[in-house]
Amino acid sequence: MLLFPSLEKEIYTEISETTRQFSQKVIKPVAEELDRDERFPVEIYKQMSDLGLFGVTVPVEYGGVGLDNYAYAIIMEELSKGYASVADQCGLVELICTLLTKYGSEEQRDKYLLKVLKNDLLVSYCVTEAEAGSDVSGIKSTAVKTSTGWRLSGSKMWIHNAPIADVGFVLARTNPELGHRGMSIFIVDLVADGVKRGPKDHKMGQRASQVGSLYFDNVDLPEDALLGELNRGFYIMMSVLEKGRVGIGALAVGIAQAGLNAATEYALVREQFGRAIAENQGIQWMLADMQTEICAARALVQQAALMLDNEKPATTACSMAKCYASDMAVKQIANAVQIFGGSGYIRGFEVERLYRDAKITQIYEGTNQIQRSIIAKELLKNGSERW
Repeated sequence: MLLFPSLEKEIYTEISETTRQFSQKVIKPVAEELDRDERFPVEIYKQMSDLGLFGVTVPVEYGGVGLDNYAYAIIMEELSKGYASVADQCGLVELICTLLTKYGSEEQRDKYLLKVLKNDLLVSYCVTEAEAGSDVSGIKSTAVKTSTGWRLSGSKMWIHNAPIADVGFVLARTNPELGHRGMSIFIVDLVADGVKRGPKDHKMGQRASQVGSLYFDNVDLPEDALLGELNRGFYIMMSVLEKGRVGIGALAVGIAQAGLNAATEYALVREQFGRAIAENQGIQWMLADMQTEICAARALVQQAALMLDNEKPATTACSMAKCYASDMAVKQIANAVQIFGGSGYIRGFEVERLYRDAKITQIYEGTNQIQRSIIAKELLKNGSERW
């Protein structure tokens, strides 16, 4: 299966260069400060919005950029080379805007879409619960029909933007007897009566991304809070995760590439035994492995993006891209730390932060154990495919 990008090569080159310059000049210089202070960089996100780095695949008629998933992967990688937390916010906005574009009513798109794209409205994707992480079908939050709309009860944890979001897109049970076939999505005002926020969670890595818990105590919702079709929420939420896995795969590649760049520069200037450590074969082989595996991961991510763009079945491709790229990032950033030696273990050195930032890519957007189960299930059902 030979697939090609849908846009002219020059467009992707321009996208890559524009994002790279922004990432290196605006994001990277403050990455250490953002990590240390766990600060949500509103000023950076405003600039990203102005540059068109939010809503990459949202159609132009809805206020988006109207590009494809291949371009989205490029942007996610370049942003992540500056700081993965910033790329993560781009990915969240992309998923929410995809939900609104594909499943929202005209009124919902008019009310929310442009505000989200302009970063005037902060959003959160509210799925995970204490007993429903990898097993999304196990959520316990409920939305009960009332005479005026719905009444939402339950809680969510580890939710991106929960401490600061204005609006949440919440998955809840609307027909408990139907299992995962009885779930729906609701757009919830997070300052409404009955909504409470937990304290901000303090994370190991990607610390500028705000994460926390949300609690819903009989929150009254209007009729038009329902997003998409009733009882189709599980499928709707899952439908955007393939794009999400491409995004996280690209983000992981960006982390690894930043580590390789730093390790290469360091190896050329760090001297031991009277010569640069880059002259040692052991160091050379580590750098060679980093370069090879980064290129392999990038190829998997771009292939998955192309399959989505060409409307080909992409479940396996997206899971493989996310799984391989994130495992690769953790492994190869460990090599970058090793090349730096003791310095790589000290706060203030980029590779130390990259090591912490990489780990979560194996966990969120579906753990890599779940990705392997998906890959195996698709393999056993459909057989092996050659691309």
